Amino acid sequence: MIPLKSLGRWLRPGLLFALSVFMTGCSSAILAPKGQVGHDQKTLLITATVLMLLVVVPVIFMTLAFAWKYRASNTKARYEPKWSHSTAIEVVVWSIPCMIVLVLAVLTWRSSHSLDPYRPLESEAKPVVIEAISLDWKWLFIYPEENIATVNEITFPVNTPLNFKITSDTVMNAFFIPHLGSMIYSMTGMETKLHLIANETGTFPGMSSHYSGAGFSKMHFDANSVTEAEYQAWLAKVRAQSTPLDQAAFGTLAADKNHDWHPVTYFGSTETGLFDWVVARHMGDNQHYGMDHKAMNHKGMSHGAAGESHEGHEMPAGAHDMPADHAEHTADEHAAAGHAGHAGSGE
Repeated sequence: MIPLKSLGRWLRPGLLFALSVFMTGCSSAILAPKGQVGHDQKTLLITATVLMLLVVVPVIFMTLAFAWKYRASNTKARYEPKWSHSTAIEVVVWSIPCMIVLVLAVLTWRSSHSLDPYRPLESEAKPVVIEAISLDWKWLFIYPEENIATVNEITFPVNTPLNFKITSDTVMNAFFIPHLGSMIYSMTGMETKLHLIANETGTFPGMSSHYSGAGFSKMHFDANSVTEAEYQAWLAKVRAQSTPLDQAAFGTLAADKNHDWHPVTYFGSTETGLFDWVVARHMGDNQHYGMDHKAMNHKGMSHGAAGESHEGHEMPAGAHDMPADHAEHTADEHAAAGHAGHAGSGE
């Protein structure tokens, strides 16, 4: 049997180390939020942890206490080998966890709606719209209302809502500014949304929190929260750049698959609708079960010369040389059938 004093001497260094590690984590971005969303998430995290500790801590304490009290060497402990039930204990061990689970359920339900990343933030200030596109391996930010764009840097006024529209031009990534709050994924052919706000000025690190390839570790950026005057000065600085961001410039930027951190780059003007173009170019004509059937007008379709490929299949000459009434009948059959073959594919 290990003496209690010896056990305490052995455990003391480990407890001090664990405490130091925990206190070091208190300075992390998640536990030191700089925005309202981050503050609300921190409160939710601490509240849920405390509620769960109401069960965990007493169970750990009672496990150690019972093991010590009813040890073999303690002859004063009451010995009841046939004990099997206690109504009072059953009430305690079931009622307290049930109440905690109920409180957690209500808390989770309410916070799931109030902290929905798609939900706009209430503020008297006009939101700043930022379109974020993840590339290999850098972040491109477009300010559509300001007609500018940047790489690996965003700047915005403090106490102003940020409305992010997010997509990817390559593989899936995750957009995350830990000091400000929620993380959300960026995916090709899709648009996700995120609403954040900074309550303090400062520079907060942003990152991709989802592994996406060789340059993933260098895929980070600065989020600068500044005063309104500093924000306007920054806009003027970016607009002074003569380089425009159009489809050609975007193609050049996307082709540069940097493995090291890509330097901050400014574009003084942007092509209108570039973000929507990036989303749409990964969708192609796939609008319904993976196909755009409205474009498949067999009546008016010109199949061209002999041997021309139709949807990837070689066809002999004259295969589509048919009377106009038969072509119209064929088109009507396709429309009525609803392309059941595609619907049944499970796409």
